[in-house]
Amino acid sequence: MSQAFEGFLEKLKHEAGQTGYRVGVAEEGRVVSAGDGIALVSGLRDAKLYELVSFEDGSEGIVFDLDRETLGVIILVQGEGIGAGARAFKTERIASVAVGDWILGRMVDPLGSPLDGLPGPEEPSYAPVERHAPSLVQREYVTTPLYTGLKVIDSMLPIGRGQRELIIGDSSTGKTAIAIDTIINQKNSNVICIYAAIGQKQSRVLRTLEEVKKHGDFSRVVFLVADASDSLGLKYIAPYSATSVAEYFMDKGRDALVVYDDLTRHAEAYRSLSLLLKRPPGREAYPGDIFFLHSRLLERSANLNSAHGGGSITALPIVETQERKISAFIPTNLISITDGQIYLDIQLFNKGLLPAVDIGMSVSRIGGKAQSDAMKSVSEKLRMDFTRFTEVEVFTRFGAHVEEETARLIRRGERLREFLKQRQFHPVPLQEQVLGFLVLETGVLDGLALEEVSGAAEKIIDKTKGRFPETVELITRGMRPPTAEMERLRQFIREIGA
Repeated sequence: MSQAFEGFLEKLKHEAGQTGYRVGVAEEGRVVSAGDGIALVSGLRDAKLYELVSFEDGSEGIVFDLDRETLGVIILVQGEGIGAGARAFKTERIASVAVGDWILGRMVDPLGSPLDGLPGPEEPSYAPVERHAPSLVQREYVTTPLYTGLKVIDSMLPIGRGQRELIIGDSSTGKTAIAIDTIINQKNSNVICIYAAIGQKQSRVLRTLEEVKKHGDFSRVVFLVADASDSLGLKYIAPYSATSVAEYFMDKGRDALVVYDDLTRHAEAYRSLSLLLKRPPGREAYPGDIFFLHSRLLERSANLNSAHGGGSITALPIVETQERKISAFIPTNLISITDGQIYLDIQLFNKGLLPAVDIGMSVSRIGGKAQSDAMKSVSEKLRMDFTRFTEVEVFTRFGAHVEEETARLIRRGERLREFLKQRQFHPVPLQEQVLGFLVLETGVLDGLALEEVSGAAEKIIDKTKGRFPETVELITRGMRPPTAEMERLRQFIREIGA
């Protein structure tokens, strides 16, 4: 035997000794049929619901339907093209989204892949898109306000951290504007914001992103996007993925705000998937579990107690109505799931009363318990007075004579409505809201023309802030100033407003 051969044999023995062997079993199936974002796969008998399935062309999907002979897989990532007979493989991984601090200030898809052209982390952490909601023993009462910067909401429809408040109304009434203004206003807080865009045009999403960058703090905002051109599967998992991102921060003891824009398109995507999988249709062709679809999503919003980190998720789901019909199937479901609704009326919008919030049709069932003492000091009777005003105002349209007390109520109500008008992307700080309502309360604006109300109020607020900086600081922290100090404020306002 030659020396060269012996050397080769020794080298081979050495490498064989360094090599490890492991027996593995890979489960492989075959595509029975594919189309419209759905693939029916046979042969993967041990697959689990929501397990990721990969295809030989590079496509990826999740198991969505378990039949006796086949699996219904909804495609999330489209490869070169799936055809009948193509191979499909189990991955042993449940559908997940990439999470981490790196995601702040980024635009990603529902799987956590960057959409902004910037690189993602080399080894990201993943969170399942589906997760059980926190139990009752993990939750705490909602006691901390989440300020929107919108006077009509913070005063009469307050929202607390951990609450679920529905934004509802017809198309083009300002639903997204309210949500975006709320996100912009969080630049003055420590709240992380996740905006889930579901089924929207790319151009609209980019415009919204630019406005948030311009007016807010984008370094604490995440845009999770499944636009109109994406697959039904991505639109379906988008709100769940957004909630998983929020849960990552909640588990770290931080407060998060999630906007679902909107759940009407989400429900339509789910209906399409269900019909393609031949599930029995119900009311308005939606499957029977559509209520559970959204309830298990919104139940994940919570305010955790200190024993479980003390974080929170506040949800602002958006739903669109047709011709003011809030009794439609999806709006009715969401109204019953959430803790209140902000209803936007198309008639108010057309009159220029922006934001077009209908106080009579709107309610916040929890937020009042989280409203700051400073705001309570000036808004306790505000909603009742405004409701009385809207009821008696109708008589003035017919030229009816009203007594002096009613005339005073109408004058005050007209000026309150004028003061509640607000430009988009200009949220108002708490202290300016409280001082503004105090100005209205004193009656110094009652003699002014309606078009002069906003300007006069701003001037009085600025002078008051300069004269009483310590009191204004108390209000900024949400505290109610002493009674004597409040009376000094009123007296000063009456003097400069005379």
